[in-house]
Amino acid sequence: MAKRVKFAVANLPTADNAILHTYAVMAEMERDFISARTKAALAVAKSRGSQLGGLRDKTMKRNEAIQEKAAGEARKPMATIGPMRDGGATLTQIADALNANDVKTSRGGSWTATQVSRVIDRGRGQRANE
Repeated sequence: MAKRVKFAVANLPTADNAILHTYAVMAEMERDFISARTKAALAVAKSRGSQLGGLRDKTMKRNEAIQEKAAGEARKPMATIGPMRDGGATLTQIADALNANDVKTSRGGSWTATQVSRVIDRGRGQRANE
C-alpha cells in the first residue's frame, strides 16, 4: 500500500498541488529558454571564429610542464626500478624494496605497485623520445 507524504514548501506554506505543479511547469519552461539562449549565443560566438571547448594554450603548456616534471622525477628511481623489473621482480616487490630502503616518492610518501608502474611507463616514454 502506497503511503502519501504531505509536501510543503517553506516559501509557500499554503501552496497546494496545483500551484506546485504550475511552478514546476514554469521552471521547466525557463530551463528550456536558458538552453535556447545559450545555444544561440554559442552559435554566434562560433560564427565569429571563437574556439569553443577543448584545451587552451595555457592549459596545454601547464600540462606539458607537469609531464616534464614527472618525467624528470621518474629518472632517479628508474635507475633502481629498471634493473629490478628486468630481473623479474613484480611491481609489489619493487615497491616493497624501495620502501625498505627508505626511498621516498616524489611527494615524500611510500611506494605502491601502481606508482612503480607509472615510473616504468614514464621511463619507456623517455626512451622512445630519445
